[in-house]
Amino acid sequence: MSRKQSQSKVAARRVPMREFSRSLPMSLLRAREAVMRQFRPSLRDYGLTEQQWRILRALTSVDTIEVTELAQVAFLLGPSLSRILRDLEGRHLIERRVVKADQRRGLVSISARGLKLIETVAPSSEAIYAGITRRYGARKLAELQDMLQALETSLAVED
Repeated sequence: MSRKQSQSKVAARRVPMREFSRSLPMSLLRAREAVMRQFRPSLRDYGLTEQQWRILRALTSVDTIEVTELAQVAFLLGPSLSRILRDLEGRHLIERRVVKADQRRGLVSISARGLKLIETVAPSSEAIYAGITRRYGARKLAELQDMLQALETSLAVED
């Protein structure tokens, strides 16, 4: 180990911060990764990425949504969303149109083919959820969902 690396290692230990692995963002990322590791093979079997699935799932809960709102709901950046929407539209899983009063605003909805795909994937998705529930526990999973919602609410930016 070089002198610089050794000094850096010592300095890192002296920083008055919680242990890196115990930081909330890292804990949440590890948990997210553990959960998504369960879903990825199924999504791959249906030719979907995580981001595409998030968009399709979000679209099942609305008739139509503005692109900017969809970006917020699906937690995607504009450029990524544009590319993904183009791909989904090319596969006829979504439909896009513009707002007549303002041609700059785009609207998105899920297509009949997209809904059919959701219906096809749903049993696999629900089976994965059932497996997670069995392994972690129904009560603990419900409590976790409640705690995460409470954390999100308590940290929400006030307008």
